[in-house]
Amino acid sequence: MPETYTHGHTAAVLSSHRWRTAQNSAAYLLDSLEHGQDLLDVGCGPGTITLDLAARVAPGRVVGIDAATVVVAAAARLAEEVRAPNVTFATGDAYSLDFPDGSFDVVHAHQLLQHLADPVAALREMRRVLRTGGILGARDSDYAAFAWAPADPLLDRWLELYHEVTRRNGGEADAGRYLLGWANAAGFREVRTSSSTWTFAEPDSREWWGGLWADRVRDSSFADQAKSYGLTSAGELDQLAGAWRRWAAHRDGSFAVLHGEVLARG
Repeated sequence: MPETYTHGHTAAVLSSHRWRTAQNSAAYLLDSLEHGQDLLDVGCGPGTITLDLAARVAPGRVVGIDAATVVVAAAARLAEEVRAPNVTFATGDAYSLDFPDGSFDVVHAHQLLQHLADPVAALREMRRVLRTGGILGARDSDYAAFAWAPADPLLDRWLELYHEVTRRNGGEADAGRYLLGWANAAGFREVRTSSSTWTFAEPDSREWWGGLWADRVRDSSFADQAKSYGLTSAGELDQLAGAWRRWAAHRDGSFAVLHGEVLARG
């Protein structure tokens, strides 16, 4: 079946996406950027990372694409607000990029490949639009490597359910560990891997992260899909939301989100 975006675009999801910056989500790529480079951001979401990257390559041309018109519109509004004349946003398909061969010096994809049924095909398309020697930067989570405390069997169940839903949607929740193999299969050269984390342990960050997921497990595309696939019930999702809120309120609560990263040459 064709892949389906697991998270959707509820307020809780978009709050998480808008929090992302080049510094907290693309630090591994920043040393490779230069003023004047043309950059494509595939799966740009609401555009916060895109605009940060654009400032680093200005006056180079930057294009952000996403399959969801609602986030493309939000990204375009943000670009107008911050006055970023070198940036444009448009709807687009990662499997069929609407650009000639060799159009960009840099192609960036953050948290995209985990949602695709054929990530290698998407990477081949990204390589096609890169100029010779151009740079790919891709970063994806590895859900199976997430670590948290205190232990809670309900959070274990949340992780199990998340894997079940993403498999039904055609995605790979543990994409971070596969990026090297996917980039090699897509024909990239000089592939280098790294990893980094987001860590939520301070009271404010716990409240934010735990609250986001409490909302997402009850009121998001993930919740709707999990119920429609017969994988859970509204009652169980209420329990999972409660577990997230208990974790957020615990003074010893800590949550580490692991990401795999690749830098490669086209």
